[in-house]
Amino acid sequence: MGKTNHDTQMLADPVQAAALEADAARWRERDLAVLWHPCTQMREHPGTLPLLPIARGEGAWLVGRDGRRYLDAISSWWTNLFGHAEPRLADAIAQQARTLEHVILAGCSHAPAVELAERLLAVAPRQAGRSPLAKVFYADNGSAGVEVALKMAFHWFRNRGEQRRTRFIALENGYHGETIGALSVGDIPLYRRVYAPLLMEALFAPSPDAYLCEPGETPAERARRAAAALRVILERHDGEVCALILEPRLQCAGGMRMHDPLYLTLARALCDEFGVFLIADEIAVGFGRTGTLFACEQAPVLNEAGAAVAGTASTPTGAGSAAPVATAGIQPDFLCLSKGLTGGALPLAAVLTTDAVYNGFLDDSRERAFLHSHSYTGNPLACAAALASLDIFEQDDIIERNRATAATMARHAQALSDHPHVAEVRQAGMVVAFELARGGNRGTPFAPAARVGLHAYRTALEQGVLLRPLGDVLYWMPPYCIDEDALAHLATTTRTAIDRAIEDSRACA
Repeated sequence: MGKTNHDTQMLADPVQAAALEADAARWRERDLAVLWHPCTQMREHPGTLPLLPIARGEGAWLVGRDGRRYLDAISSWWTNLFGHAEPRLADAIAQQARTLEHVILAGCSHAPAVELAERLLAVAPRQAGRSPLAKVFYADNGSAGVEVALKMAFHWFRNRGEQRRTRFIALENGYHGETIGALSVGDIPLYRRVYAPLLMEALFAPSPDAYLCEPGETPAERARRAAAALRVILERHDGEVCALILEPRLQCAGGMRMHDPLYLTLARALCDEFGVFLIADEIAVGFGRTGTLFACEQAPVLNEAGAAVAGTASTPTGAGSAAPVATAGIQPDFLCLSKGLTGGALPLAAVLTTDAVYNGFLDDSRERAFLHSHSYTGNPLACAAALASLDIFEQDDIIERNRATAATMARHAQALSDHPHVAEVRQAGMVVAFELARGGNRGTPFAPAARVGLHAYRTALEQGVLLRPLGDVLYWMPPYCIDEDALAHLATTTRTAIDRAIEDSRACA
């Protein structure tokens, strides 16, 4: 698994290499004749933006139809936990497919859906003094899961007769998906601007993003300042808000921006004070990515003076950030899960909520029921994969192993912290982000037209690494099975990609 792309190329003789490249070219042509790819300006294919026909996956690596190997440094859009073609996931899916591939979940039930719900509730975040998360509603992707949580929160208050509660609060720079409801509570202009006339009007609170700290301000102080601004919004719209939705610990699509977990504690308390639901969108960070099974577990407990007395309040910036250990945590009213839920094998989402929410829909009237459905809700194949994924967490002691891997990632990332065009290196568990800027430490952002991130992406591909940027932020979010050799290759490639990107952007200026 530590074999590099260059090693693989040396194995192919010129005739074989030419045949493989010709095969890849044919697949590119066939693809572009019929497919419309997600999140892509298709005019950039295949010239500006390379198109990779992938033949198979092997652990942390993808193998192209041209025979080249590519390190999947982004876990295939943050989904893949244990590596590609994980045999335990494949076996679970195959076994289930021979028994029951799908059945309608309205009026029917099946063992994988029940067993998965039981196991998710058993490991879900718990907070002293709160009734536990007790019910699971399935969907088939992250955006759909967010839609479920938003609709449940709104509908619950309608059933109580609180007709004024129609608003949602979200965080600036947040992202929750690209369906209409999810897009409404997102704050990334590139995704939402054109659809603005279709979107419901959300309220946006300042993000606790530690990168936005004032000079001399700590991430915890930034979190308190953001929470104070949230209080102002809640006071101004008292009785109008259904829920606050946030991404615990880091805003992934917003540039892997990270915040002190203290904000979670403060936000939970404010939601309780104003009678507002808290929706935790752990679609990207759930299942061990940030060092605990769920990022909500890292929120500290505060004493009467407001100081943290338990939990993790580690600074989220800096390559040396240790992988946190949960000793406290907050419990949301809705917990949205997807991506890594099945280990990355199949699409599935789950929304966990409380008996209090569930009971609010029980009535003789069908209009008071939660009449939301997807054709493949609770698909048995996906549920079987998710059950196998939870087994792997236990069998391989994934959380503890991830902490060791995160420490290795920190060491490799530290070597890039003094790069003249790296403004910040930040880490949360097995996520490392490199903010690129002119002049390094909190320097001047590059002009968007320079497309530094794109240039870095192209160079990384040439070096055998799939390193998809978020604007001018490069990040590492690899499968948990990545080894030392692959991490070393990733670090070397990242430096080369940054260097070449700066040169290329200057040449294009």
